[in-house]
Order: sequence, then structure tokens, then C-alpha cells
Amino acid sequence: MKFVFFCFSFLVSISSFSQNVDINLLKSVNVDRNKSLDGPFEFVTNSVTPLTIGVPVSMITYAIITKDSTDKSNAIVMCSSLLLAGIVTNGIKYVVNRERPFDSYPFIQKLTTGSGPSFPSGHTSSAFAIATSLSMTYPKWYVISGSFAWATAVGYSRMDLGVHYPSDVLVGAIVGSGSAFLSKKLTRWINSKGKRPIRKSSRER
Repeated sequence: MKFVFFCFSFLVSISSFSQNVDINLLKSVNVDRNKSLDGPFEFVTNSVTPLTIGVPVSMITYAIITKDSTDKSNAIVMCSSLLLAGIVTNGIKYVVNRERPFDSYPFIQKLTTGSGPSFPSGHTSSAFAIATSLSMTYPKWYVISGSFAWATAVGYSRMDLGVHYPSDVLVGAIVGSGSAFLSKKLTRWINSKGKRPIRKSSRER
């Protein structure tokens, strides 16, 4: 319980520390942006929802086809990572209740949809949950580099499009990656419990 309180206090402190640095960084990304990249960044940010649905469904379908316990475990990790990331992200959002940057600063240009509390970034949280889960499931350099490049682009796009502060994105990435690691650990622990051999009684020996 103390650990949970410490983590929560740490996350809250990140949202409130050095607001000037936060908004100055966002201003340099959003106001001084290369406007020719608005379209590609909007595409990247919009890719999160279909991938959040498509990747778990694909892994579940593959596990059903192969009937392999490892594939089933991988699908469970992916689904539980996204579920945990969503619960934690939304819980923090409504406790901290931070305004969106375009609501607080008129010079920030909102270029995509963004509603509800700002801290942390839900898109970034989901993207890093997917990237981390895929990297642990398929630890190949091209999977790791590709998935994290996409997740990082998602986080940057949320700032470029004016809907999140840098600290929103940073904590979203931490929550998403942390959820994936925790889901992997819990799944391994549950599987190890299920594979424990049953001890024979003295009469059966």
C-alpha cells in the first residue's frame, strides 16, 4: 500500500512540477512545428485505436488457431497490459484532473480530438503498452525498434497536435510500459502456479 501511495504521489508531482518548463517545451513543439507534418502526425495518432483493437484480436485469433499455450499466454499478456494501462491512466486522469494545454493556453493550437483531463496521455499509454508487450513477446531487433519508434511517434504527435503536455506523454509512456511488464510478471507467476506438480500422499507412494 505504501508503494502504491509513493507511485501515485510521484506521478502527481510530475504533473505539477516546473509548469513553465512543460509549457515552454510544448510551445516549441506545437507552435513552432513543421506544419507539413501535421497530416502524418494525425495519421500516427489515429492509428492507436485500430491497433489497440487489432493487435489483441490478432493474437487471440492466432492462439485459437495454433492451440499453443505460449501463444495463449502472449495474448493474455497483451490484453491485460492494455486493460491495466487503461485503468491506471483513467484513474490518474480524474484524480489529478489537469486541464488540456489548449484550454489553459490560447496560443496552443489544437489539431486533433482531445477531451477530458490531460494527465497522463491515454494514447501514449496504450501505444507503449502495445510496444512493450510485443517487444517482450517477439524480442527481435526489428520488432523492438519498430514498435517503440511507433510508440514514440504517437507520444510526439500528441504534443505536436496540441492536446498533451510533455509530462503527460512521459508518464503515459511509463504507465504503458509498466503495465506490460507487470502483466508479463503476473502471467508467468500464474502459469508457474498452475504447473506445480501435485505431491503424492504417503499412501500413494
